Amino acid sequence: MLSPTPTAVLVAAEPTLYRAGLVALLRQQWPALPLTLTADASQLVDLVRAQPFQALILDGGLPGRALPELLHHLRLARPGQRLLVLAPEDGRASAVPAPLLVPRHIAPGTLAATLAPWLDASPCPPQPRRAPQPVPTRISRRELQVLHLVANDHCNQEIADHLFVSVRTVESHRRALLQKSGTRTLAGLVAWALRQGMVA
Repeated sequence: MLSPTPTAVLVAAEPTLYRAGLVALLRQQWPALPLTLTADASQLVDLVRAQPFQALILDGGLPGRALPELLHHLRLARPGQRLLVLAPEDGRASAVPAPLLVPRHIAPGTLAATLAPWLDASPCPPQPRRAPQPVPTRISRRELQVLHLVANDHCNQEIADHLFVSVRTVESHRRALLQKSGTRTLAGLVAWALRQGMVA
């Protein structure tokens, strides 16, 4: 029996702003490519066994199963599966043998270039949904600090504690960032910041 032709990318990561930014990058570079999302490590092996994917992007910090064990079971389920592991910052994945292991906070352009050989040679040029809006006012140093913390999935209270300001001040900075970036949601803001190279 022939295996079905891989037609989608499987992204295995928790549903955070980090994953939203990763999905936005994939949709921007490969707009026609279907994406399958999961945050359940125990479901991952069954998904890979059921069908091949053009690429499996696995957040090495995904809870549920130890990474070496998970990689072993993935190899048994589908030996030829293309697999990119995003290594967590704590170094847990550094000693794990993976077909392709990259730092979790790899620059978006570098990640796209790394995936390009697997996803039809090269990324499509960004789609001109709308021209990038020029930032009407310059982003302040404090707003940039808030933006980095938002991109790293911190809530308002955590950002306030980190910067020694009130939650209302953080909310004000977030509103200003949304307005200056021309976005409506935090996921859109993170995707915009990734495209501008303001966060990695």
